[in-house]
Amino acid sequence: MIKKTLTAAAALLLIAGLNTTATAGSCGSSAKETKAVQASAEKKMDIVETAVAAGDFTTLVAAVKAAGLVDALKGDGPLTVFAPTDEAFAKLPEGTVEGLLKDKEALTAILTYHVVSGKVLAKDVVQLDKAETLNGQSVSIKTADEMVMIDNAQVVKADIMTSNGVIHVINEVILPDMEEK
Repeated sequence: MIKKTLTAAAALLLIAGLNTTATAGSCGSSAKETKAVQASAEKKMDIVETAVAAGDFTTLVAAVKAAGLVDALKGDGPLTVFAPTDEAFAKLPEGTVEGLLKDKEALTAILTYHVVSGKVLAKDVVQLDKAETLNGQSVSIKTADEMVMIDNAQVVKADIMTSNGVIHVINEVILPDMEEK
């Protein structure tokens, strides 16, 4: 339960931020993201601190608070988080985020679907065709033309290192089979 809570929180922290438009393995970073990555490396920040340092986490902070996961994100890990950007959340139908903030069980199920136990770097991700998430379900992984897809989401920034794991930024919110959970 603690492990699932930790990974759900990690996913949520990253879901709302780290806006980039680079392909996996490239270095197209915003100034805020670059600052967050540099600060993480210098101070060995965890997933939460790295996400906060990036500066674009209004949705994330609200969701983490709603799920009661702030303290859990300070854990040892390691965790791999496939983190949707703010733009990815904006693509969801109107009212979806607000509804999830009120439904802790669904929010946790979705967040844990964005997190894999262990530190899976880009070089490892491209060798996989699926990965089991802390939700218990697996995400599909496809690579083509220097792009990495996690379900229907493209990895737009890879290997943002933290003291307790790694973040891969994705451009869509990925959704588990909610009937399976």
